[in-house]
Amino acid sequence: MHFLRSLGPAVAHASPVEALRAGVGALVGLGVTGLFVLSPAVDLHLGLYLVAPFGASSVLLFAVPNSPLAQPWSAVVGNVVAALVGVAVSLAIADPVLRISLAVALALSLTILCRAVHPPAGAVAMTAAMSPDAVRHLGFWFALSPIATGTVSLVLIAALYARLTGRRYPFRLFDEPNSHGTRDAAPVERLGLSEAELTDILERYRQSFNLGTEDLARLIGAAELQAAAHRVGPVTAADIMSRNLVTVERDTSLSVVADLFGRHRFTSLPVTGNDGRLLGVIFQIHLICRAGDQTKLARRLFGGSLGRLLDRRSEGALSAGKIMSVAVPRATGDMPLAALLPMMADGEVDAVPVLEDERIVGIVTRTDLIAALAREVNRGT
Repeated sequence: MHFLRSLGPAVAHASPVEALRAGVGALVGLGVTGLFVLSPAVDLHLGLYLVAPFGASSVLLFAVPNSPLAQPWSAVVGNVVAALVGVAVSLAIADPVLRISLAVALALSLTILCRAVHPPAGAVAMTAAMSPDAVRHLGFWFALSPIATGTVSLVLIAALYARLTGRRYPFRLFDEPNSHGTRDAAPVERLGLSEAELTDILERYRQSFNLGTEDLARLIGAAELQAAAHRVGPVTAADIMSRNLVTVERDTSLSVVADLFGRHRFTSLPVTGNDGRLLGVIFQIHLICRAGDQTKLARRLFGGSLGRLLDRRSEGALSAGKIMSVAVPRATGDMPLAALLPMMADGEVDAVPVLEDERIVGIVTRTDLIAALAREVNRGT
């Protein structure tokens, strides 16, 4: 029974939306490359033609863009090194079986040494070894065109497609600023472990080809948040949410919104319809950025006169519905603290509205979360 279970899927369930995103990405990547960069028909003069390994590269670039095996260095260097090896072996060895097996074996070893493991590279080496006619015509030019040209094209399209669809590629979080534009690591990645220590863990458990240090940091951070929520106990959103809400409607002017922020010292305001249904949330930073002069407005905000300033700058021009954020996380009253913590841990939002039948009944702010955690810590000491 254990053996039969081991034959089942080892990959976690993916949503239909993610499956569609990956499929459309491969369609766009190979379609654009085939139309504008390389031809579907074999061209032994310039080498500008598609080869089968590009299909395998598309699987990695568009389906698992976070994988270390899909990063630009692995894709481009891995495929090019494998092409060079495949051509060299094809020119040196006549026996087809030895030629193919040796090309793949050498390509695998060299890409590992180059820190450029990319599974389709094995297919690149095999393609060269199985195509002696193409190798005779193109020689080592085969590594430049079609291999390097096609791989670079797919990588560039994958980077653009990831940005357009809300993903991140290339995936190197340790080299990028956080959501605030500073060099601090994101909150969930402040583990007390350096990048070198995380790399050592991956190498020790022989997982460096399966996970990047960024993936490991995110997983450890998420596990720590989950463990912290378990220690708090069965606390739910309904236990800690604010119920006496101040809301605005879609057509509320920004001067009124600004006065509410200044009067109540809120960091967020829900926008609702006449029936109490949540339409969106205005975060304080939206108001500041939209008005333009951030420094002056922040000073005015805490001085209570931002409303008059906005009246002068944008009389009747903007309303709550124009600046509210629609894509905000939502919670239900029975949602446990373990699920609420990750929603606000990355600093993207300051509050999560709590809904019942699509109507807002409360809101959980970051302050509410901190207070709940502090109470549980005090109880445990």
